[in-house]
Amino acid sequence: MKIRCFKDDIIDGLQKAAGIIPSKTGAAYLRTIWIKADDAAVTIYATDTSLEFTGKYPAEVLAPGLAGVQGKAFVDLVRKLPAGPLQLSLDSEGKTLSIEQGSRRYKLPTNDAQWFQNYTPYPAEGSVPWAGDFLQELLDRVAFCISDEDSMEAIACLSLKKAPLKPGQSAEDPELVVEICGLNGHQFAMIRFRNDEIHSLIPDEGLLLHRKYVQELRKWLAADAFELAIEDRRLFCQSGDGSETFSMPIASYQYPDYYNFLARLAGENTSRLTVNRQDLAESLDRLSIFNTETNRCAFFHFADKGTLTLTAQGQDIGSATEQLDVTYQGDLKKIAFPTKGLLEVLAHFTSKELAFVLTGAEGPCGVTGVDDPEYTVIIMPMKIVEETYYSEEEVR
Repeated sequence: MKIRCFKDDIIDGLQKAAGIIPSKTGAAYLRTIWIKADDAAVTIYATDTSLEFTGKYPAEVLAPGLAGVQGKAFVDLVRKLPAGPLQLSLDSEGKTLSIEQGSRRYKLPTNDAQWFQNYTPYPAEGSVPWAGDFLQELLDRVAFCISDEDSMEAIACLSLKKAPLKPGQSAEDPELVVEICGLNGHQFAMIRFRNDEIHSLIPDEGLLLHRKYVQELRKWLAADAFELAIEDRRLFCQSGDGSETFSMPIASYQYPDYYNFLARLAGENTSRLTVNRQDLAESLDRLSIFNTETNRCAFFHFADKGTLTLTAQGQDIGSATEQLDVTYQGDLKKIAFPTKGLLEVLAHFTSKELAFVLTGAEGPCGVTGVDDPEYTVIIMPMKIVEETYYSEEEVR
């Protein structure tokens, strides 16, 4: 194998490939990036046995062939080289890859070519287009609520499913809705959107993508359009020009029925609060100074319909009290939220004012905003055990 290419043509793909392979642990073949030269192009392959990445880039192929090198070292080397042409060549025994740039010479040991396994090709049929920037926004809105504990199985996944049909609505209705959501036991985020092609692509049972795969997908996504396909319980993403393919397995867990606690937001005996998002965030940020490991919440006191009193107290730190002008309707007098958790929720909205639906001192609280259509976040309050000790409730 012998090729000439430019660093700027391959470095982005190399870094994407390096992002999915283990750096130090795991079998040697999993730490390998494969370089294949043929048809006036160089193709880069990487996998961790679950994720698969393939990138094809322009190159002058002087001799076709295949070489596998220690991925992190190779990518670090290319990344630190200046921009310009590179020459990659495999020795006659297939054991050493030489990298040359001007007077610079480097050699890396290669792995046995028999280790190379064929990668799953992008499906020939059933592909649909999607905007990368739109999907990135969706993921930004819900991914923070995905559980980071792998042992949690289904709720360690992103859920993408068809919304239930409304009474009298047919499956041919052009206004069919897709729901994408994340859940971690004490927070839930969901955004609904309309896209006929994505709706038709999603299996009737929905699909689940593990959090760690979603993280890599977010790194791969660009702002422009890409193609999406599903085959053999794998989700495939392909760049608009067809040069890169990224695929991941679809999880087989049973996702919790979140409509139960969504229904509570529309039930009777709820209290409703409307508050300026920035004012609330700034107050909570100051109150967080007074939080400790055991006292990590902010109290909301509803003394009258036009004023919200916020308090926090920390042993050996002191106490804080602030008041905000709000609109409030309801009978709830007091509720406590994890301060940092609520700040995180507020940061994912753009609306000037937010509406809170409070189902009780220990029930789910829904947050929505006029300028954040079809977006709902639920946060569970802290159970008030006594004045200075709280335990976190879970979504039921």
